[in-house]
Amino acid sequence: MANALLRDVCVPGVTSSRPPSTEAFRNVLHSHALTPRRACRPLRRAVVRPSKVQAHATEAPPKSKARPGEKKGFVEEMRFVAMKLHTKDQAPKEGGKEAAPQPFQKWEPTREGYLRFLVESKLVYDALEQIVQQAPVPEYARFQNTGLERAGPVSTDIDNLAAEYSLQKPQPAADGPGNNYANFLREVSQSEPQVFMCHFYNTYFAHTAGGRMIGSKVSQMILDNKQLNFYKYDSDVKELLGNVRDSINEVAETWTREQKDKCLDETEKAFSVSPCI
Repeated sequence: MANALLRDVCVPGVTSSRPPSTEAFRNVLHSHALTPRRACRPLRRAVVRPSKVQAHATEAPPKSKARPGEKKGFVEEMRFVAMKLHTKDQAPKEGGKEAAPQPFQKWEPTREGYLRFLVESKLVYDALEQIVQQAPVPEYARFQNTGLERAGPVSTDIDNLAAEYSLQKPQPAADGPGNNYANFLREVSQSEPQVFMCHFYNTYFAHTAGGRMIGSKVSQMILDNKQLNFYKYDSDVKELLGNVRDSINEVAETWTREQKDKCLDETEKAFSVSPCI
């Protein structure tokens, strides 16, 4: 036991390789401090050496460049993209395309052709308004009863024009432009809300601007300056548009940047469909 204890201590002044006797141990104990073997060794100051491998700071991903109009809300982004698809004669300040080869003033509409246009347009507005009423995507419910609805007014105009000018109501073909577009809207509304909202926005907002301008010109040319219900609104159009604009902006705040871009990328297709009708 004593030998085991002696092996675990250092007795200063004892240099013999043979363990001291217990009596010697007691004598030394009175004259020297007993120090654990591990503490007998001189302490070394820990030296912290700099690592040869430099740590690389985590770099934040570069911020994407702001889209034109982004700071004002997503509808302003949509408007900017849409205006770039106008010709310079349609929008001198913001139009991004050269003037159409056949200027508007050379266009010669007919009553029969215009009545057919109204019939095809009604199919599109019927689809848009049925979709938001059924709301397969919950956010669509926000666009019910906005005051911009056109299916009712255009239906009245079709009946009135046919009666007043003794015109036969055209029957739209199942594969005609109106039904084709309506079917497309019903399809994308189920699974691609960003695509649907692009067409919703461009159809209604364009009608209040260029659509009404064309309607006024047509009325002067072939309808005895008659103002159609299609171009009339029960409330201030700017206020109605402002309400819908706010709703679209709020819905778009829940979208990712990729989803917003998907909506914007659909603008050209929305524009390409209108002339077909």
